[in-house]
Amino acid sequence: MTDASPRSHRSLRDDEIRQLKSQGCTAEDWRNVQVTEPVLADRVWHVDFVGSVSIGSLAGEVTRPAALAKPCGIYRARIQDCTIGDNVRIANVGGHLAGYHIGSNVLIENVGVMETRRGARFGNGVEVVALNEAGGREVPLFNALSSQFAYLVCVYRYQTDVVKRLMEMARQAAADATKDFGTIGDGAWITGVPKIVDVNVGPAATIDSAQSLVNGAVLSHPDAVTTIGDGVIAKDFIVAEGAQVGGGAIVRSTFVGQGSRVGNQFSAENALFFANCEAFHGEACSVFAGPYTVTHHKSTLLIGGMFSFYNAGSGTNQSNHRYKLGPTHEGKVERGSKTGSFAYMMWPCRVGPFSVVLGKHTRSFNTADLPFSHLEADSSGRCEVIPGHYIATVGTLRDGAKWPKRDRRTGPVLRDVLCFEVFSPLTVGRMLRGAELLNQLQESTDRSVASVNVSGAEIKRVLLRMGAKRYTAAVERYLLEQVFNRLEKMLAGGAKRLKDALATDPKAMYSQDWIDWGGQLMPRDRLDQLCRAIASGEIASIDRLQQSLLDIRAAYDEDVWLWSHRQVKASLGLNLDEINVEQARDCVSRYCEQQQKFLRLVLLDAEREYDEGSRVGFGLDGDAPAADADFTAVRGKFEENSFVKQLTADIESLPARCEVVSKQLSD
Repeated sequence: MTDASPRSHRSLRDDEIRQLKSQGCTAEDWRNVQVTEPVLADRVWHVDFVGSVSIGSLAGEVTRPAALAKPCGIYRARIQDCTIGDNVRIANVGGHLAGYHIGSNVLIENVGVMETRRGARFGNGVEVVALNEAGGREVPLFNALSSQFAYLVCVYRYQTDVVKRLMEMARQAAADATKDFGTIGDGAWITGVPKIVDVNVGPAATIDSAQSLVNGAVLSHPDAVTTIGDGVIAKDFIVAEGAQVGGGAIVRSTFVGQGSRVGNQFSAENALFFANCEAFHGEACSVFAGPYTVTHHKSTLLIGGMFSFYNAGSGTNQSNHRYKLGPTHEGKVERGSKTGSFAYMMWPCRVGPFSVVLGKHTRSFNTADLPFSHLEADSSGRCEVIPGHYIATVGTLRDGAKWPKRDRRTGPVLRDVLCFEVFSPLTVGRMLRGAELLNQLQESTDRSVASVNVSGAEIKRVLLRMGAKRYTAAVERYLLEQVFNRLEKMLAGGAKRLKDALATDPKAMYSQDWIDWGGQLMPRDRLDQLCRAIASGEIASIDRLQQSLLDIRAAYDEDVWLWSHRQVKASLGLNLDEINVEQARDCVSRYCEQQQKFLRLVLLDAEREYDEGSRVGFGLDGDAPAADADFTAVRGKFEENSFVKQLTADIESLPARCEVVSKQLSD
């Protein structure tokens, strides 16, 4: 066993051994107990030393902000084969503390058994049966797991060479993590835990009153402290930096990502939760919970599904078992979607981005090309769709603003690479396809037909034209916005000529189709290129893969602009390579008009939250003025809402911004 401390150690002197014996201490062999100067033997009482043990300085106190300072030392414990850093307090170990390298400024108190067995993997190498409960999409755990790595392994099973290479990387990571000794990082506090077996604990982590932790890793960093709290039972797990797991949560074969929170008796088995997820009260089984998956309710079950930027209503439930060949069915709920209270879906289903699902759906459907839609089950369980219903709603726009602000990841390494945009080549491309589909159906559907079936979903004929118009208008507004933003940025940056301002980056990559890769948006060709590099062995390590993800993220803005540049020609009939000043000014003017109209629609939707119907229940036992006063006291005034104020400011400032850009334009 190597010593984790850089300080020199020495054997105990005879007088020190006598003192320790007088204080109730024993040793299998006192020659195997090593100490550093100064030796404070009076801080070691009733300790049994077994095997090789080295001890750092026991001077001073262990303390944390808002915590009671306690003197360092070792009291009432059995210590076996451990190295102990400086300024550590170990007290009241009922069973034994064995096989750990313990850092400095660590508190271990009131624990039962805490040990590392030979060949421990600390959760690395555990295969999570994600998405398909019957198997076939297993994702191996390792400390550096990201949502992008997991997405490829889980979803791209048809690219066998890619998956094989990724599995080799994961196996190597698990092998590298395999040790005969566990580690307790500097500044960690572990208190009131009956059982900890084969668990690594990162720097500054807190484990307080958990019940049982077996075969796992509690990753942590002083700038992203991880907390494991009351009553937690965890087996075969990895909890990433800055995460919180508490409140009696039970997790098995589960990954909890950076900044995520799991608690309030939540139960998770074979589940992956990536950055900033929240899981309380309910349960998850065989779930791929991409970034910002949120479930807060006791009666909610997530099973056999893939989610991201998702909010589950109370009683949300799915079924992956049709009582035929087992729980083999899967569901994909794409980014930004929500389910209402008691929403039910029978897998397989696919829900397009930023949609809302209500009711009990007992039939499969696929609305991938109908984003921003309202999906509601009729009395027979069929899915009825209102296409594009949520394009100009306050909730949709607020989502895009809130996610970056709610990123709780604070450590030096953020593994999940995220794109937060609501409107992007992904969603706009889907709207293009949706508009084309709806227009075709409008032309081909007889007026006598009440509704048409699209991939298992019903759309009323009278909604076809409206849906197509919504999508077409949203596409046009997005493209004009991209042109305006490009002009504003480039002209402010010193571009003198219109052609230069609208030029594309030769390094940018174009694909008509875009992919949402575990929360990261990119052209399909970017992902295909990366997959080829993995399959060929050009990308052969997790670090190299992570750097490739960051490189793709750095190219995101230019890739978006290249896509928009080409789509402007296809959708608006305007060649940006040959555009003149008057055409550019016309784009700016049209954008100003359409963006203001869009934001006013969002404001109008927000104002409904303050209308007369929203005041029901306010001012109990009072008259109408009392209801108004009570509502204002609780909810505030519409015009004083922070989101409303920001929208209003954007509307008011837009004409001036557009005027500045128009004046700067020249050939």
